Amino acid sequence: MATLRDIKRRIVGVKNTQKITRAMKMISAAKLRRAQSRIVNARPYANKISEMLSNLATEEDMATNPFFIQKEVKNVAVVVVTADRGLCGAFNNNIIKEAARYIDEELNAEGLNAFVYCVGKKSADYFSRRNYNVIEKDIGLFSSLDYSSALKITDSLVSEFSKETYDKVVIIYNEFISMIRQKIQVQQFLPIPVLSSTEEKQVQQPNYIFEPDSGSIFNFLIPKHLKAQVWRSLLESNAAELGARMTAMDNATTNAQEMIRSLNLTYNKERQAAITKEILEIVSGANALKASS
Repeated sequence: MATLRDIKRRIVGVKNTQKITRAMKMISAAKLRRAQSRIVNARPYANKISEMLSNLATEEDMATNPFFIQKEVKNVAVVVVTADRGLCGAFNNNIIKEAARYIDEELNAEGLNAFVYCVGKKSADYFSRRNYNVIEKDIGLFSSLDYSSALKITDSLVSEFSKETYDKVVIIYNEFISMIRQKIQVQQFLPIPVLSSTEEKQVQQPNYIFEPDSGSIFNFLIPKHLKAQVWRSLLESNAAELGARMTAMDNATTNAQEMIRSLNLTYNKERQAAITKEILEIVSGANALKASS
C-alpha cells in the first residue's frame, strides 16, 4: 500500500510531466501553423507542374527521355521519410511498417533488389539494425528544413538513377490531411509517372502556342518537377509530424489531468483513513485511562 508521501510525490511528478506535455503541445501548434502554410502554398505548384509535364510529354519523349522510359525493374530505391524525434503517436511506427511491408511483400517477394534511403533518424535507426540495404541516411533535416535539403536528396537520387544504379525510385511519406489525420503515400518518383488522360480531356485542352518550343519547355520543367516533388514530400511529412505531435501531447495532457484527479482522490481517501485511525486511537486511549481510574 502506497503511503501518503508516495502518493504526494507521484502527484507532483505527474503535474511536472503535464507542464512539459502542455508546453510541447503549444510549441507544436505554433510550428504547425507555419508548416501548414508552407505545404498549402507548395501543393498547387507541385500538382500543376506535374500536370504540365503530362500534357507536354509526347510518345517520342516517353520512348527516348531517360526520366520517362519504363524499363525492366531490378533495383529499386525506397526513400523512407520519417521524423528525427518521437513523442508523436504512431506517426513513425505507421510509416516504418508500411515501408517494411512494401519492401518485403512487393519488392523482395518479386525478386527485386531494394535499397533504402533513410530521411529522418527513426527510419535510419530501424532499417540500420535490421537486414536491409541502407544506402544513405539524412538525419536532422527537419530541425531547420529548407529547400537545399530537397536539392541534396534530388541530386543524389537523379545522379544514381542516371547511372542506372536504380531502375525505379519510390518515396514513402506521410501526407498532411489535418491536425489529427495523416495519410501514408507510396509515390513513384522515377521514372516520372505520366498522368493518364482520356481522349475527351485531350480534346478539351486549349491549343497553346509555345515559345521557344514545347520540347525546350518540357526539358526545362523536368528538373523543376523532380525538385518540387521531393520538397513537397518533406513539407508534407514535417506538417504531418507536427500535427501528430500536437495531438499526442494534447492527449497526454488530458490523461495527466485525469491521473492527477484520480491520485488526489486516492490521497484524500488515505488521508481521511489515517485521520480516522488517529482519532480512534486517541478515543481508545482516553477510554482506557478513564476505565483504569
